[in-house]
Amino acid sequence: MKSAAMPLFLGAVVPLLTAAGPIIPSTPDLGKAEGRCRAGESGPALLVQAVGMKDRSGNMKLEVYPANEQDFLADDNVLVAAGKTFRRVEVPTPKSGDVVLCVRIPGPGTYAVSLLHDRDSNRKFGWKIDGIGFSGNPKLGWSKPKAAKARVVVNSSGVSRISVVMNYKSGLGVAPLKQ
Repeated sequence: MKSAAMPLFLGAVVPLLTAAGPIIPSTPDLGKAEGRCRAGESGPALLVQAVGMKDRSGNMKLEVYPANEQDFLADDNVLVAAGKTFRRVEVPTPKSGDVVLCVRIPGPGTYAVSLLHDRDSNRKFGWKIDGIGFSGNPKLGWSKPKAAKARVVVNSSGVSRISVVMNYKSGLGVAPLKQ
């Protein structure tokens, strides 16, 4: 009886799993070609300056998302497959000078931007080590900020500038460094 129930169970579950489509592993290069600024381009783009860096180790990773709760910080594969905005720029942290990243955007509109100071260069956020910041510079708590607090409105088809305050481990949470 147990073996007869197993095919019925699998018969019910397999269509549900395959209905969602194939599972596509995330790739660190997704969104990079679309986000790369090129010399001589006049936009549309964002120049994002990191403010309050802890040090100059590791890499910087900038990502642009739609500015709504469903899509903000969503899986990059899901966003790209749905034809939604997703851009990524990843560069070594400059050893000196201002930390400014350029990312191309589709055009004027409202976006949400995250900026990771990936100090250990492992391509993911570790709250005990890495720094994180968002457009709009929301105060961070125990969870991601609301998309409305991390949005930037771009009214120009040229290059727009924003500053993002970096947050690092502070007590049991994350906060800007004390100057």
